[in-house]
Amino acid sequence: MGKADTGSTTQNNKTICLPFLQEVYNDNIRNAAGFRKCIDEYIASNNELFPPEITGGYRMKDSYYSKKQSIMVRRIEIAGTAYTIRPSFVTPYMAGMTDEVEKPLFLRKFNVPFWALSYVFGRDPMYWYRLEQALGRNSIVGTTVRDADDIPDHLAADEKHTWILGDKVYVATTVGDECILGASIAGDAGEQSLRNAYQVFKDEAQCLKPDYTPTTVNMDGWQATRNAWKFLFTSVVIICCFLHIFIKIRDRAKKKYKDIFTEAPSKLWDCYHAENKRSFSQRVRRLVEWCKKKEMPAVISKPIAKLRKNIAEYKVAYEHPNAHRTSNMVDRLMQRMDRHLFSVQYFHGSMASAELSIRGWVLIQNFAPYNPRTVEKLHGLKSPAERLNKFRYHDNWLHNLYVSASLRGYGRPPLNPL
Repeated sequence: MGKADTGSTTQNNKTICLPFLQEVYNDNIRNAAGFRKCIDEYIASNNELFPPEITGGYRMKDSYYSKKQSIMVRRIEIAGTAYTIRPSFVTPYMAGMTDEVEKPLFLRKFNVPFWALSYVFGRDPMYWYRLEQALGRNSIVGTTVRDADDIPDHLAADEKHTWILGDKVYVATTVGDECILGASIAGDAGEQSLRNAYQVFKDEAQCLKPDYTPTTVNMDGWQATRNAWKFLFTSVVIICCFLHIFIKIRDRAKKKYKDIFTEAPSKLWDCYHAENKRSFSQRVRRLVEWCKKKEMPAVISKPIAKLRKNIAEYKVAYEHPNAHRTSNMVDRLMQRMDRHLFSVQYFHGSMASAELSIRGWVLIQNFAPYNPRTVEKLHGLKSPAERLNKFRYHDNWLHNLYVSASLRGYGRPPLNPL
């Protein structure tokens, strides 16, 4: 795929979405002075929803009547460019009312098919398909992360293999702070394709924070992935996934050597829990010696010997206490992606439509609410995006998503009042 569209004044980025209450909007839309007062209040409290040029002021431009939803819409002019003000209670392209479509789109979190949404809620299945695709046009990073300083410094990355019309492709996935921050399709698992796919995450992150570079990224041992990340972020520290050593042993030894399997992983995790580099090295060395003494089969001893050989790549994690030493976070989120791709029987159109589909699904995952028990456990934080930002624009998740995607998530100024 090509690079992300990071221009803040391109044709597709000229809609500013604001969390208007419908009655407030209706009361002020025909009154230029009243509407300006509302805009001024949003600029003072949420200037990140506007283009950076808003610091130079704006002027009321014109208004027009939308026949699709029978509402009046106003435009303002900022630095010579006209921007449409869209209230969050209306979907993009005036395709519907947000409160009428949020429950069907919420069910997409659980992979309810479009035809089922059509059966229960009406409309054509393509209507629901297009609503989800429209979400994919937004910047994932810019929509999910409110404050540039909150972009996670410690990431995890992996590729999920899938198919487009029977051809194998890979979803290059980047996660941080329990949110999926990048999902772009690579045509193959080669370094250049993966570099292009992960470039989308880099473009979106640096649109929000121009000097952004992650401190660490956890991944498995796939060399093409490592090379792609080192090319895109030269200073990033690659953290090898310790979990993959255990998985390699488990998958090959659990059934065949069930009598001795439990002891080796227990000692392996003792190495993981070492408090410092020195202790880690000592425990790994003793584990290798134990394998030789016990004459462990190759499926157990070889991964452990490889750990010792590459121990420097695992010890580096001790220099970054907040880094992800295992791929648990990305694995958890990619399990959901796997279920989603299986339920839709993978992709059936072009590379571009597949990209929009997976990106739309990602934003639903980031913003759709947790179950009530999890919300209670997190003291009222309703979604992964809220958990990251400690903030929401609106109590309804889809309103919150649409407002967060103001200007399609591109070109936000710093969070500071005027």
